[in-house]
Amino acid sequence: MTKSNPGNFFEDFTPGKKLIHATPQTVTEGDLALYRALTGNRYAQYSSAEFARTVGLPGLCADPLHAFHIVFGKTVPDISLNAVANLGYADGRILRAVVPGDTLRSESAVIGVKENSNGKTGVVWVRTKGINQRSEEVMSYVRWVMVNKRDAASPAPEEVVPDLPPAVSAADLAGYPEMKSWPLAQAGSRHVYEDYAIGEKINHVDGMTVEEAEHQIATRLYQNTAKVHFDAHGQKASRFGKRLIYGGVVISIARSLAFNGLENAGQMLAINAGTHVSPLFAGDTVYAWSEVLGKAELSETAGALRLRLVAVKDQDPGAFTYRDTAGKYAEGVLLDFDYWAAVPRAR
Repeated sequence: MTKSNPGNFFEDFTPGKKLIHATPQTVTEGDLALYRALTGNRYAQYSSAEFARTVGLPGLCADPLHAFHIVFGKTVPDISLNAVANLGYADGRILRAVVPGDTLRSESAVIGVKENSNGKTGVVWVRTKGINQRSEEVMSYVRWVMVNKRDAASPAPEEVVPDLPPAVSAADLAGYPEMKSWPLAQAGSRHVYEDYAIGEKINHVDGMTVEEAEHQIATRLYQNTAKVHFDAHGQKASRFGKRLIYGGVVISIARSLAFNGLENAGQMLAINAGTHVSPLFAGDTVYAWSEVLGKAELSETAGALRLRLVAVKDQDPGAFTYRDTAGKYAEGVLLDFDYWAAVPRAR
């Protein structure tokens, strides 16, 4: 018997199981400042309280990815403490703003399980909800993770694989402000909804090298306790022989880099899909490019862009590296992230 938490193994997950995750977290202005410092986030509505109020937000808010990482971090001790890898995301809905003073907690439900052919691991699908102090749902998303089995001899469970939508419908997008008053010069670009074309690719140009201390501070900011990000001694015996950088750090840095070319598209509304293609380590440099996959008119003043954000490692993002001729991800691709973002329409 032990009072410490060994984490759940694949055998511990069954469809329908509910998980209430520990340690609600109150978001402070200091958290927002630290997030900007660690990711380089420059979107105006997450940098300026005055800008945020001008465009119809309640004030300075947490970037939706910041809130996502907090909600995600709560789930790690129960879902992915014994994970091999976090595999992907789908059907993510960002429903309302998170402001300093809000307290976030997380709840999850197991919606699928499938043992892998090696008999040593299995894939678990969960739907997680982030809930604020008023019991309002702030966001929800599905993720699937490969988890070690406690005992390879344990019998395989009945396979349940959830049917997930390829993307969140534009009709279901919510949580965007009316963008009638949107100071384009302050935001950093004159490009609005009408200026983007489906199929257009955008080179975000800038790169950011990730250092060991920075990625650990970022991951601790979200109270993510996954061993692979912190325990250098323990990871010497792992496949890579060293710590991995939390995939959420890659997502946030890539989206911060996307400011250069998508300055007015900071208001993330939904996560359609996401895949962590390959690992990132301290000393590697992240670059990013985006492709416009779709467009939708939300109102007379706001539109939505469906964007594919691709992060690459140690290479020119202007090469738009993605998949090879066989359809497999090309060398150096770190992240394939599909999301909706609100942008102002032409006045």
